[in-house]
Amino acid sequence: MRSFWRTPDRLVVRDVLPICVTVALVGIAYGATATGSGFPLWQVVALAALVFGASSELLFVGLVSAGAAPVVAAVAGLLVNLRTTAYGMALSPLLRSAPQRVVGAHMVNDETAALATAQPTPYAARRAFWICGIGLAIAWPLGAVVGAGVGQVVPDPQAWGLDAVFPAVIVALVLSSLRERATLVAALVGGGVAVAVTPYVPQGLAPALALVGLLAPPLARGWRR
Repeated sequence: MRSFWRTPDRLVVRDVLPICVTVALVGIAYGATATGSGFPLWQVVALAALVFGASSELLFVGLVSAGAAPVVAAVAGLLVNLRTTAYGMALSPLLRSAPQRVVGAHMVNDETAALATAQPTPYAARRAFWICGIGLAIAWPLGAVVGAGVGQVVPDPQAWGLDAVFPAVIVALVLSSLRERATLVAALVGGGVAVAVTPYVPQGLAPALALVGLLAPPLARGWRR
């Protein structure tokens, strides 16, 4: 009989596993950076497990280590994670019951949203979302723990260049969605906004401001009418 949690198939091997490995590697860089900035191990792990947002965590650690108040750093992290609001609207049909929505909301991020929306059927999208979400919930804190263990050894974890791997994975996941004109227009406008404002806004805030790209398709349709 067919089961939702049947033996891992090509989806896991081809898509989810590489994403989890990449996220774990970035988690190592995050753990090393946080430990090098003076964060104790329990705080590094708590941020990884409870916040579960790589960009917001890196921004929080960077701002606190630079002398910013923790409250200010936390607000900046929340602003960066505003983009997950749009992800939540796109993924809400996959989460049917209240318990699923409570647990699933914690797993809404760049990777799960991109992988789920790229699936051909709702069943495949739901399965991809949960498998990827659970995998990342394990890989990210695990990478943070490993990174915290080597944080005193590696003087500059940014020299690893892992920050380039993260967006490369996202680009690979969303390429198929860019075949739709509305999605392509939103992506181009949002990307242009992010690039334009990056030199003038705090680190990590540009992706949140790029959400204005979502307004481009409906405005274009209204202008044509």
